[in-house]
Amino acid sequence: MDGRRCEAAPVDVFGYARCVRVLLVCCLVVAAAACQRTDAADEPKHTPVAEKPIAVTGSAQEQEQARFDSERRPEKILEALALHPGDRVADIGAGSGLLTIHLAKAVAPNGRVVATDIDGTVLDLLAQRLEAAGLAEVVERRVVGADTPDLEPASYDAILLSEVDHYFTDPAVWLRTAATALKPSGRIVISNRVYHRAQSMAAAHKAGLVLKSESNPDATRFIAVFVPEKKP
Repeated sequence: MDGRRCEAAPVDVFGYARCVRVLLVCCLVVAAAACQRTDAADEPKHTPVAEKPIAVTGSAQEQEQARFDSERRPEKILEALALHPGDRVADIGAGSGLLTIHLAKAVAPNGRVVATDIDGTVLDLLAQRLEAAGLAEVVERRVVGADTPDLEPASYDAILLSEVDHYFTDPAVWLRTAATALKPSGRIVISNRVYHRAQSMAAAHKAGLVLKSESNPDATRFIAVFVPEKKP
């Protein structure tokens, strides 16, 4: 050995203290952030209030009825039918009742509408529509065969076929049978697209019906009123 003493390197006390302080500050920051997250989780959740929706005028059923009335002009069919309170009318192929409801209003309160269709399901929809309108007691629903009127003889002031007569296997036979259900002053009203007019007219003539009047609610449809040919 060279006789010199080996002295230990001096410890940087101040540097060490600074490191300790930095670590303490970091711990405090982490702890504070954790507390904030816990507090936020414990706070009651507030559901945002949605903006009030714009009210839709009328129900979906009412809107469907309004569209139908705008396109099909039921008031023109009522004019041709010339119904009065107390009358008895048959609505052939009534479906969900978009036209039936107008007939029911015309013959109410003591009249009767017999609404026929080959599909009982759509007649259930018709019942709902009439119930909502307070007219359920005025209408009788009746499921019938595709080529059978199924109407009581000499009982009806009017029989309406709206866009349905072209579906019959033999329209002339159907019309001839249906005519027996009319009262002496009764009438059959056919409303359809103009491209079915020739077929409708030919079938009515073959069935022994006489055209009493005809009108066009618009350029695409016709309404024809027939009465049975009077026998000499």
